[in-house]
Amino acid sequence: PTHTAAYTTSVISSSIFRRRNILVFSAPKEALPEIVIPDVFPFSKSTIDEDPRLWVPQTDSLSFRPLCLCVSQGYYVNLLKFKGGGMLSRHRHSSPVHALTLKGSWKYAEHNWRASPGTYIFEPPGETHTLLVDEEEMVTMFHVVGSLMYVDEHDNVIGYDDVFTKLEKAKKWYAECGLGEDFVMQFVR
Repeated sequence: PTHTAAYTTSVISSSIFRRRNILVFSAPKEALPEIVIPDVFPFSKSTIDEDPRLWVPQTDSLSFRPLCLCVSQGYYVNLLKFKGGGMLSRHRHSSPVHALTLKGSWKYAEHNWRASPGTYIFEPPGETHTLLVDEEEMVTMFHVVGSLMYVDEHDNVIGYDDVFTKLEKAKKWYAECGLGEDFVMQFVR
């Protein structure tokens, strides 16, 4: 008998099958569920009702809110927030980074552009830069693949962040602030 590609595929993979000559794709039963976080950023309302414990402090002026910590593929997606301006030390990335500015503005000391709300940034791997925020508050969503390596003026690596350090910082903070260490597990994939 002859087999179509769709039929052959449906026999090979249980996550793809034919229904009335239409291919239907489904996740394997072992797959983790999607992450859905309503109102992750208040575009049209005040942030007054937001629980401040959701934000993991890194410095006095810098915090992050995890959205996805993908330990299986080595990336994380988070909101980065500066209050009262500030700087993220000179660093580079081992892999690409995507950013979308939601509130306020920021720039890299090494470039002549400024990101404002609605600005999308692609950062190629290996580029070294220093994030500067002049405004009262800035919030940007970052999708970081691999590691963020902090470097000195001679480009020597002096520290790093990756999905695992973000996970540990979040666990520690959520335990300290009363949400519980396991609160972060809803974002882990």
